[in-house]
Amino acid sequence: MVSEQARLRIAIVGRPNVGKSTLFNRLVGKKLALVDDTPGVTRDRREGDGRLGDLTFSVFDTAGFEDAVDDSMEGRMRRQTERAIADSDLVLFLFDARAGVTPLDLAFSRLLRRTSTPIVVCANKAEGKEGQIGATGAWELGLGEAVNLSAEHGDGMLDLYETIVDRLQAAGKDPYAGEDDEDGGEGEGAFDPDAEVVEDPEKPLRVAVVGRPNVGKSSLINRLLGEDRMITGPEAGLTRDSVSVAWEWQGRPIKLFDTAGLRKKARVESKLEKLSVGDTIRAVKFAEVVILMIDAVQGIDRQDLVIADRALYEGRALMVALNKWDAVEDHNKTLADLKEKLEIHLPQVRGLPVVTISAKSGRGLDKLMPAALSIYAKWNRRVPTAKLNRWLSEATERHPAPAVGGRRLRPRYMTEVKARPPTFALFMNRPGELPDSYSRYLMNGLREAFDMEGVVVRLSLRKNENPYDDD
Repeated sequence: MVSEQARLRIAIVGRPNVGKSTLFNRLVGKKLALVDDTPGVTRDRREGDGRLGDLTFSVFDTAGFEDAVDDSMEGRMRRQTERAIADSDLVLFLFDARAGVTPLDLAFSRLLRRTSTPIVVCANKAEGKEGQIGATGAWELGLGEAVNLSAEHGDGMLDLYETIVDRLQAAGKDPYAGEDDEDGGEGEGAFDPDAEVVEDPEKPLRVAVVGRPNVGKSSLINRLLGEDRMITGPEAGLTRDSVSVAWEWQGRPIKLFDTAGLRKKARVESKLEKLSVGDTIRAVKFAEVVILMIDAVQGIDRQDLVIADRALYEGRALMVALNKWDAVEDHNKTLADLKEKLEIHLPQVRGLPVVTISAKSGRGLDKLMPAALSIYAKWNRRVPTAKLNRWLSEATERHPAPAVGGRRLRPRYMTEVKARPPTFALFMNRPGELPDSYSRYLMNGLREAFDMEGVVVRLSLRKNENPYDDD
């Protein structure tokens, strides 16, 4: 496998609404970036694994270029784009062939002419007579001949491939630096709870940061990375789509996902915000650990609980980061109130880990990743079958299952059928008649006995395989 440092890096740049995210999605082969007719949908850099013919590379979708250099949101977006250009081996500069070359395109071309990074001009939306005529204006940009393409329909991809190879070779760079050995991955066989868990040291732990708008999610990721990788500011809702960033903590590879803030469903009106919400939910499904950020000053509210419940419904390992802790006056009362509400409103988990932090100052961040790895280990817990059934025997002797209709319910055998989250199968007579209260008793006992506090435990009730064993 090729290291991230050796991998070819390509950035897609241009003014707003020229089709950068559409081209990004085509190169990565899936709809990772949000696409909408609204200009300026993309605000942070998004990275994906791209492929074009036999070329493999890291590809960056960037915010639409704005001619602003101040501390406004547009100025911060421009600095992110400039950093992506500096970090890349090649830049794809898109302009809209139907609209022709605009003053903003010309301003961007002046910036690009000052960089030593190879540039490929792409006349997007060049299908049809109108697009072909507009594409000829590329010469005004002073960056050479343009590649005519349609990111939406896939036209011109062969020409783009050949131009990328030519430009990289002319610059003395290896176009195939991103090639790595393909493998089909490990096939999943039957789950064996008695097997030793062997972690792949090169596989990154996927961590999604979620929460309401403006609670400090992007600030937290910037602080962890040690750079202004995400656009931050006082404006709520700066992050629109989920952005993944590769990181390393104490030698452990981590993939961090910054997500859009989730508001109450009734307040989500625009199509773009609905797309952002869907993107955040996909990030939660893809993650292994979900960090729910809560504003310690505002306290926990119903929307925080809805977000937490969604992460638990998806079976993710969940923890809480209580941000802006340095602005709280009564620490003991604030923490006690939070934990009480979590216990009341999230009864499906007990002992959810809570870390108090300040993303702005960095206070408490040394506790964040140890807590994340701890809950991840519990989420991966495997309990040997023999040990599990010794516990089941003790638990049913201590508190026997009730009798229903004059006949005793008899749990016979238990085994773990899945981890992530821990899922157990209980074989018994008449499983459909076991009261929910007894199921909760067993699940709470499992958490306590096998150190699974704070994670979802699932219990599947199954009928004894012996049809005559109904005593």
